[in-house]
Amino acid sequence: MQTTVCTGYFDNGFSQSAAYRVKVRTRKGKPPEINVHFPPVSLPNLHTETHIMNIQNIRTLLDTVAVPNTARTLGGEKAVRSVEQRSDGIHIALHFGFPVAHIASETADRIQEILMPLTGDTHIHLSMDTEIGTHKVQPGVTTIKGVKNIIAVASGKGGVGKSTTTANLAAAMARMGARVGVLDADLYGPSQPTMLGVDDRKPDQKNQKLIPVESSNGIQVMSIGFLVDTDQAVVWRGPMVSQALQQLMFQSEWDEVDYLFIDLPPGTGDIQLTLSQRIPVTGSVIVTTPQDIALIDARKAVDMFRKVNIPILGVLENMSVHICSNCGHSEALFGTDGGKDLAARLNVPLLGQLPLSLPVREAMDGGTPAQLFDEHPAIARIYTDAAFQIALGIADKGKDFSSRFPKIVVE
Repeated sequence: MQTTVCTGYFDNGFSQSAAYRVKVRTRKGKPPEINVHFPPVSLPNLHTETHIMNIQNIRTLLDTVAVPNTARTLGGEKAVRSVEQRSDGIHIALHFGFPVAHIASETADRIQEILMPLTGDTHIHLSMDTEIGTHKVQPGVTTIKGVKNIIAVASGKGGVGKSTTTANLAAAMARMGARVGVLDADLYGPSQPTMLGVDDRKPDQKNQKLIPVESSNGIQVMSIGFLVDTDQAVVWRGPMVSQALQQLMFQSEWDEVDYLFIDLPPGTGDIQLTLSQRIPVTGSVIVTTPQDIALIDARKAVDMFRKVNIPILGVLENMSVHICSNCGHSEALFGTDGGKDLAARLNVPLLGQLPLSLPVREAMDGGTPAQLFDEHPAIARIYTDAAFQIALGIADKGKDFSSRFPKIVVE
């Protein structure tokens, strides 16, 4: 079990301030537990009736609280699980269908601010829990044990930063409190072991299954790169590649993964076809640069996913601008807003516009995405916002209950 405690301050609007604590507990195989403790703060010159605890009024106010970084409310998300008045104060339990560790403090601030006039100097005990469900996929495919949702990251074209995007989206999602995995499906050029800092490791075996390698930030990683020498070329024809992908996916012992990112190779060939026909994909993310040449192939990737009924969760524009490390000058080397225009044409979210960044390159070469997020908050914010939009998009999809029903065999 790992426990993280953060402190912050709130102003009650009456020239008083006090510290609160946000505690996040993560346990293997369990969703994160988030608890917020507010100390009592006395409010002067308020009428006695203001202090009367009306649970229904509290619920009504809670429903109006905006979920940070979204246009949603707690009421719209049906997030208020319970409100109880006990001897030690008001206990509020929130429940979400997407990871919220990264917005826990801000959510607590908003709740404290809106409830302060009503609750006065009463203790508020706030807990948040997350339960990521399994959501609908394309019909006729077999579910994968230990994996709830699969996100295919594609570009249609090589060299646009798709693998870098996959690694950093996974890192962002893990920081948000989700259980995350990465499957490196670029069998001819596997790079995820290096980018996630596990290239010196090998997967263990259990019951004739491979145990994905776990990175320092808890990401489960599986790649053909673990099974061949670094300098050895994978010289396989299409059927062998398709079989290898299925083995990596179905013969790996995934451990309760909420979101599995699949780093696809360029193009729309055998691996993509296997993915659409055999693997239950919840949605896809399109990575492109603003350049017209990249957009041509990105549109082909979009067309492929739509033909096989895999929804597009959003477009992420990479290398939007180059920022000079000496003077800070910003220059659009590959054009302007190509990814933004593609997202608008597809009527899907623009997940973000990432700069061509030296720190990103250094972090990926060194296998240190955590260091990138710690030392470069502006870049980390773009990846985190993108990952959050992906999680929200998946949460809006219908649930998949197929695994709860027995298979029907007609003889």
